[in-house]
Amino acid sequence: MKVALDTLGCKLNQAETESLARQLAEAGHHLVSPLDEADVYLLNTCTVTHLADAKSRHWLRLAHRRNPEALVVATGCYAQRVPQELAQIDGVSLVVSNEEKSSLLRIISELGGPDSSPNNDGSFINSYPASRTRAFIKIQDSCNRFCSYCIVPFVRGREKSLPAEQIVAEVKQRVADGAKEMILTGTDIGLYHNGGINLAGLVENILAKTDVTRLRLSSLQPQEISAGLIGLWRDRRLCPHFHLSLQSGSNRVLQRMKRGYSVKEYQGAVSLIRAMVPDVAITTDIIVGFPGETDEEFEESYNFCRQMAFARIHVFSYSLRNGTQAAQLPHQISSPVKKQRSQKMLALHKESTHNFNQRFLGKTLPVLWEKPSAGVWSGLTGNYIKVYTRSDENLTNKLLQVKLDKFWRDGMWGEKSERGNKGSLG
Repeated sequence: MKVALDTLGCKLNQAETESLARQLAEAGHHLVSPLDEADVYLLNTCTVTHLADAKSRHWLRLAHRRNPEALVVATGCYAQRVPQELAQIDGVSLVVSNEEKSSLLRIISELGGPDSSPNNDGSFINSYPASRTRAFIKIQDSCNRFCSYCIVPFVRGREKSLPAEQIVAEVKQRVADGAKEMILTGTDIGLYHNGGINLAGLVENILAKTDVTRLRLSSLQPQEISAGLIGLWRDRRLCPHFHLSLQSGSNRVLQRMKRGYSVKEYQGAVSLIRAMVPDVAITTDIIVGFPGETDEEFEESYNFCRQMAFARIHVFSYSLRNGTQAAQLPHQISSPVKKQRSQKMLALHKESTHNFNQRFLGKTLPVLWEKPSAGVWSGLTGNYIKVYTRSDENLTNKLLQVKLDKFWRDGMWGEKSERGNKGSLG
């Protein structure tokens, strides 16, 4: 069958969708774009906020309008939380929970596709694209912390980590497929622990046993930062980029969120990282309008974010999730106030990103180029600066030294350097 896959939400969702794509291709199915004609359309949904819910519903309706005869399948966290809501959407044929997600290949095949046999020459009908530049590698799932606002533990079950040898094998396979950058992802990868191996041990295993060109970690919590972990960044294959979730710069709000750290402890984690990793980018998440957040508490959060000089700030307005502790808290913040605070924090995000990027204006850094759009190529430095350029050459999946010449769009404009593609990963 022709199968189209779409993903909303976190990098963990992306990793799971990539894994399913490889399974489907190896089983003989054709992977097509969601914009093309398909026999099956599958959406891996997100439910972290009410906006994610709305987007999931919209994409499912849109898929049905594009392909009225296609089987429309919804899976993921929204499908786990309230499957009946998605089942009532016109055109949705099947709702698959997170618990059943591992059986999606069998489920889709049973919907009427070909058997899993290869072609006569031994090759598969369609293989997973080997030109993929950045691969998401799932290492763990869910979280046992139960922050007061978070729905994730309720829709992904208890925390669990995959065996290190399985992860190393997947990295080797993705390297063989041609991917140059691996992103280790999960709900909270700092909680990784399997067979006596923690996150630091897993990273050491990957660096020692694979030929990975670049290794990037997704989101960490400040209480998971230690000198032992950060010391691994002596290996230049590790990208100098840490996404360190903050959520609020006010101690009182952090306590109501049940985050398990203070502003001072967060600041200490950032200072340790910056002392040990040159040119590092620290990016973060911020929630505005948490129940009871006063004007004073918001200003504390805003001022702390300015002080931290983040490379990027991902801003979220608090979204009530039924079943969480925060949903029962008094003094819910009105939408207009949340919007006002979000706009102010987004303005700080733009200012902070500009200030961080400015530090590298005129410098030469390696960029891993991904794909062109309207004749313009885009890629990322190791420290997560988005870089653009024009080239008649096919740059996909090439790691090249690039001089950052000027600011452009949401990143910087670069020109390829004569130094080639050797050197540090920036």
